[in-house]
Amino acid sequence: MPVYCISASNIRHAGANSTSLRICHLVKEIMAESAPQIITEVLPLVDYELKPCIGCGKCYGKGRCIDDATFNKIYARLSAAEALFVVSAHYAPIPSKLAMLLEKMEQLAFLPRFNNEENKSLLYQRPVGIIAHGGGTEEIIKGYTGVVINTIANALSWPIEMNIIGAGEEWPRGIAIPVMTVKKDSNSVFPVQEYDWLDIKERIRPLVSNVMMELS
Repeated sequence: MPVYCISASNIRHAGANSTSLRICHLVKEIMAESAPQIITEVLPLVDYELKPCIGCGKCYGKGRCIDDATFNKIYARLSAAEALFVVSAHYAPIPSKLAMLLEKMEQLAFLPRFNNEENKSLLYQRPVGIIAHGGGTEEIIKGYTGVVINTIANALSWPIEMNIIGAGEEWPRGIAIPVMTVKKDSNSVFPVQEYDWLDIKERIRPLVSNVMMELS
């Protein structure tokens, strides 16, 4: 079974320079270096158009959303995964497509579980590593624990009950990485964020290694 790394960013103009996407590729690199036998695939949500859950309950007993073929395609891939990584920026507090994805995953797990406690999610106890980032420097990245990491970890806990993997005592439910510098660009309304990618690779390595340990 493959491992999927979800890039939650929806910033189209970033393209291949998307921070979330680049972090996913670092995860893939580390996996390839340490466990080349494991297939790791990047799943960029920017490439998909999802619909929000409306709470109709018609997914019950079907294991799929009756109104969102795109979600069903993604969910089928995630359900077949050996493990997941979720890379998310701090938005409000997380990107909207990731919120829609988690919302439907949670509903597909909750309704069967509510009606029969014996029913387990398709992702029950699969390991997941969460990586957060934003415009924060080293001094403030711990703040991403509450708004990003815990938001995602809570959604993937009961009733989905994935196995939330940490990166040691300092980062028990995932890890956040800092920006190196933030600059203004006279040709753009957006801030220019620069990262030390070699440093980031080493920061996320313990989390990736801990997820891999769960697969052995």
